[in-house]
Formats: sequence, C-alpha cells, structure tokens
Amino acid sequence: MRQGSAPNFCPPVEEGMTITFEDEAGERVDLEFLGIILHNDRRYGFFFPVSEEEPAGSSGELVILEATEFDEDGQPAGFELVLDEGVAAEVYEDFREATKDLYDFSD
Repeated sequence: MRQGSAPNFCPPVEEGMTITFEDEAGERVDLEFLGIILHNDRRYGFFFPVSEEEPAGSSGELVILEATEFDEDGQPAGFELVLDEGVAAEVYEDFREATKDLYDFSD
C-alpha cells in the first residue's frame, strides 16, 4: 500500500478503492479514492474520475470533495464539492506536497 509523506495525509486503506457518488439530480459517477488531507480542522478527499473508457488518472482531472458527514467511527460518510477556489488551491498544494513521491503533478 502507498504511504504519504506528511502527517496531515490519510491514504486509502486499499489501493484502487472506487466509490460511486450520486448527485442531487441522480447522476452517478465513479471516483477512485486517493486519500484525505486534514486542513484547518476540515477533511478533504481527493479522487480521480474513473470509467471503463477512462481508467484512473487518464483524464488528468482531480476532484476535491470536503467531508461533511461522519459515521459513528468518525469516518467520512458524506461529501460536498469544494467550490471555493482559494480553499481548493490550498488543499491541493497540501495534497501535492504530501503525495509528491506517489503521483506526478505535471502542470
């Protein structure tokens, strides 16, 4: 299993873990879970969109979701898309730093 290089990074318990999300309109999307960054007392999940046509990472798109609901064990149970571009940029930089040995972030 992959390990991050920062104390604010929680990697997935299983590599290649895919979660299906459904929005308010009923649209479903599969996302590969890459890990969580702890930032300013909030938790942000990082995901790659996946489909049969596009395996994880092939689109170059990274989705950042804030954990907004938690189960009885304190694990994320609900997420919302991060709309604030400033917050997204901050947590993305934290994620890049924490996972620089795991992923190639070509700009």
